[in-house]
Amino acid sequence: MPNTLPSQLVRDILQHIRVNALETGTRLPERGLAEALRVSRSPVRAALQQMARQTLIERHPDGGFMVGERSHEQPVLPEETESPMESIYLQIAQDRLAGLLPDRITENELMRRYGVTRSQLSDILRRIVQEGWIERLPGHGWLFIEAMTSPDAYAQGYRFRLLIEPAGILEPGFTLDVPRLLQCREEQRVLTEGMVNVVSPAQIFDANTRLHETIAACSGNTFILDSLRRLNRIRRLMEYQKAVDREQALRRCKEHLVLIDLLLERRTVEAAEFMRQHLQSAAREKQLSAAG
Repeated sequence: MPNTLPSQLVRDILQHIRVNALETGTRLPERGLAEALRVSRSPVRAALQQMARQTLIERHPDGGFMVGERSHEQPVLPEETESPMESIYLQIAQDRLAGLLPDRITENELMRRYGVTRSQLSDILRRIVQEGWIERLPGHGWLFIEAMTSPDAYAQGYRFRLLIEPAGILEPGFTLDVPRLLQCREEQRVLTEGMVNVVSPAQIFDANTRLHETIAACSGNTFILDSLRRLNRIRRLMEYQKAVDREQALRRCKEHLVLIDLLLERRTVEAAEFMRQHLQSAAREKQLSAAG
């Protein structure tokens, strides 16, 4: 399955159906899904159409779509085979990190360099925009946003996370978003039960950042959430460049389950301390991997 934004949303919509225990026949409104998944309605519409073609959902007699008999059968994180467009997406990321692409570039230049059609490039750019490392310039062209490319900057990023993420759990306005935490828990559970060995590095990164950003959002402090989102955007390419240590990834996912359970049990002081230990351990492993 190509890893376009609508294809990524297929997984998120299936997860939304399971976590909210939506019964067969329940309508799936575009607007409600777009708000729940924090995206625009256009990619949600494309995802729903794709799901209907795959019979994961059904068309409602009065228009639109509804939960189908097969909506509960598919794994939350389906195994992903690398498509030609995924290869080009990763090549763009690698070329950007290697300094082979300028800050400003046109669609025609990208089409020539990577041998893709405008339609194919549009899907790739839509995904990159959603991930936050490119933006359209007014009138003409595209601008790559800064990326975290040096080991020192990467280490600084983890130290910054150690400052804000445990503190966010202890904020006076911290309020659990139970439905979203349960969504993240289901995603992490599926990863620990074997999917961490077959999904792409992008899927692992997205699942993990989704959890950490969900917890940051619970803090009620918009500065903590905005800072973490910005940091995750600029470290994304650095993560894609690294070889994935599946054993490390599994260990982190298991720790995520412990963290989520502490939060759901309202043991916030313990959760904050566990978050600190989790980030410190992850930072040490990353540094050892880089040194090796």
